[in-house]
Amino acid sequence: MDISAEGLRVLVTAGAAGIGLSIAKTFADAGASVFVCDIDREALQTLRSTQPNIGISYADVSRPHDVAALFDEAVAFLGGLDVLVNNAGIAGPTAKVEEISIDDWDKTIAVDLNSMFYCTRLAVPLLKSAGGGSIINLSSVAGRLGFPLRTPYSAAKWGVVGFTKSLAIELGPSNIRVNAIQPGVVEGERIDRVISARAEARGIDKEESKKQYTAPISLGRMISPQDIANMALFLATPAGTSISGQALSVCGDHGYLA
Repeated sequence: MDISAEGLRVLVTAGAAGIGLSIAKTFADAGASVFVCDIDREALQTLRSTQPNIGISYADVSRPHDVAALFDEAVAFLGGLDVLVNNAGIAGPTAKVEEISIDDWDKTIAVDLNSMFYCTRLAVPLLKSAGGGSIINLSSVAGRLGFPLRTPYSAAKWGVVGFTKSLAIELGPSNIRVNAIQPGVVEGERIDRVISARAEARGIDKEESKKQYTAPISLGRMISPQDIANMALFLATPAGTSISGQALSVCGDHGYLA
């Protein structure tokens, strides 16, 4: 199975920590030239010092002006583009729908969905110039299941799937493959914050909240950022050359969200 990324030029949004960092490192280790952006300046500087071969830029991809500047920097570093990984996302609020502020709703949609449009519209001409390529959008199991108390996040992640499938049809004739990855419960600081917020919203302790998150998973455990990175590499390399328009869950068989 050919999962070499040798020669690929890859842009990963929110690539300085968490899932994005695992994706960036995995592509770099497989031979790709990688550029990342993030809003965490400290994480970007850490990445620069530990992996100087990966290009970095500060950008808030929910802002079109930042995205335009990001692409200028990325193209200057990479010399073109073969793979876009739309990874940026936030958890959004944990609350009943009538308690969610309009600002919190708008921010969640802006980061989790609008940013993918802003990046993709600039990436597509570059991918066409390269003769084709791959776009990988990070959705979530919340993009195939209902998610009470997390309606902005779930709505955005369902939107990602529609965006992905529509783009796959539109861009297939240009040899551009578009897929979504739907992570389940991914271990790390972000899910710890979500579990704590959910515990507070439901009036239960954190350990009970954590049990509720893992109970519907057939494998009975969280997944790792590396699991997601492995899927991204597969989709972008020759091993995944015939896969497009798919929303692929990497979740340990997550049955429902409660």
